[in-house]
Amino acid sequence: MVFRQILFEVEEGGIALATINRPEKRNALNQEVMAELDAAVKLAEESSEIRGLIFTGAGDKAFAAGADIGKIANLDAEGLLEFSRSGQAVMDRIEGLGKPSVAAINGYALGGGLELALSCTMRVAAATARMGLPEVKLGLIPGYGGTQRLPRAAGYAKALEWMITGEAVEAEEALRAGLVNYVVPPAELLPFSRKLLRKALANGPLAVRAVMSVAGAGMEAEREAFSRVGASLDAREGMAAFLEKRPPRFTGQ
Repeated sequence: MVFRQILFEVEEGGIALATINRPEKRNALNQEVMAELDAAVKLAEESSEIRGLIFTGAGDKAFAAGADIGKIANLDAEGLLEFSRSGQAVMDRIEGLGKPSVAAINGYALGGGLELALSCTMRVAAATARMGLPEVKLGLIPGYGGTQRLPRAAGYAKALEWMITGEAVEAEEALRAGLVNYVVPPAELLPFSRKLLRKALANGPLAVRAVMSVAGAGMEAEREAFSRVGASLDAREGMAAFLEKRPPRFTGQ
């Protein structure tokens, strides 16, 4: 696929970098951007070369400043339902990818932009970043999964406060609430995000995938995944390497 709204490249070590490339629109998530993000994630699903993803925005002003309001202002209830359903499908695909992802939040992450970040496995924010779900200021509510994912990331009380006030918060406050994993100087954002992702990619891929799948899914899911992954060749290799005091050689089997 030819990407026009995002930049997509596969770097050394199997890390794919997807950059929303609409800096003049603060990287707003229009229909074309969403379609290309979906295509990029599908490509990552199908590629054995791609082992993890980083999402970021072009420029230094915005990660993604929400949906293109002009495109949805005249939608009726049925159109809005389809808008929400299609957007949720993209976010669900990112969250359920089975390969770790990092949102490298380089500026404003508002509305759908924050919902995109929330669908990633981990979030790293530049110290200059600001995040929020301001939909209530327009008489709307988040529609790409934010009402569900923000409370899981930042806790119910803070998430509800942020959603009903519509206020954006600075990176350090987001860090204290658990919304982001790390805050770094802007110049270090991508190098740090790559380093963080490589830490995950150094581990057994079956185990990493299972942890991402069952986190929050309940004890029964954990038991099933523990027994399934524990019987894998990767697990046997990991335990043998530990006992033999050598680095493990994981194969994803």
